[in-house]
Amino acid sequence: MRTSNSASALKTIAKGAGVVTATGLAAAAGWTAWSALFINHRQSVPPAIRANRYVTATPLSGRLSFYADESASSGRPLILLHSINAAASSYEMLPVFEHFRGKRPVFALDLPGFGFSERAERTYHPDIYVQAILDFVDGELAGADAVDIVALSLSSEFAAIAAVEQPDFFHSLAMIAPTGFQSTTPRGSERVHRAVTFPVWSQAVFDLLVTRPSIDYFLQKAFAGQVDPGLADYAFLTSHRPGARYAPFYFIAGKLFTPDVRSWYSAIQQPVLAFCDLGDFGPSDLLPQFCRDHANWEMACIEDTKSMPHFENPGPTFERLEAFLSATEEPHQVAAPESADTL
Repeated sequence: MRTSNSASALKTIAKGAGVVTATGLAAAAGWTAWSALFINHRQSVPPAIRANRYVTATPLSGRLSFYADESASSGRPLILLHSINAAASSYEMLPVFEHFRGKRPVFALDLPGFGFSERAERTYHPDIYVQAILDFVDGELAGADAVDIVALSLSSEFAAIAAVEQPDFFHSLAMIAPTGFQSTTPRGSERVHRAVTFPVWSQAVFDLLVTRPSIDYFLQKAFAGQVDPGLADYAFLTSHRPGARYAPFYFIAGKLFTPDVRSWYSAIQQPVLAFCDLGDFGPSDLLPQFCRDHANWEMACIEDTKSMPHFENPGPTFERLEAFLSATEEPHQVAAPESADTL
């Protein structure tokens, strides 16, 4: 009797699993068809920032777009770098751009695979982003003073490596919610990348990630209060453009993070201001001790914010950033970079 009941239960479970599987496959097929036939992947996207926009060509990173305001008659150039995510854009740095507009030359770079920069189907890796920064400084700002840079999240890693490789290009670095200071470090997965980029469902998978509810969900993890509506609107538009999925899939697979990035952070010789990350993706637990161990690093934590203090509490954020930039104008010596063997 017991055996008969067990066999009956197993048959019932198997039948139920078959129904669930069939339902799941039907839903996946339906979403894939909906993605191909009814989702607009050519949204009209306005400029992320109301400023002159230019395009420059680079040998490794391809066509790069950037916004510029050079109305200030003097001042050290300031470069702004947005984060890397499924719907990233220079809109993420809009409050910083607006704050410094007219006070000094300010530039916001669309990184490779995002915004109005080239979104080619290619292999994306950290070197592309590091070289994009270096090519921009060496090409568009050649002959100018060493630049200050403000980078958001993962772009802090690219800025750090660029500053170590070409220290004469950079005067100071400010990092908002820099990656690499969490207790757990993302690892690249070729299996994940192959799975999400399989041609049959690649676009449909990405479309799931960038629905408006999904964008709101992930942005909320970076905001202590209400998500900035303009940022959410722009994220939706910019993620529904041709080629929008190529670079983000490398990020999703963890392939754009630099292993042992704190070795690169340690090698920076310029002054660094790091705004701590209190977001839901992982607070920067290791940052306080790192700043205590490195005399050229200082940390700022802005109240009532998570990962986007320049949006949520701009007054104290910019007050702290202005004080840092002003202090760095005091004469200081940039040491030679450490050899690659030490990194």
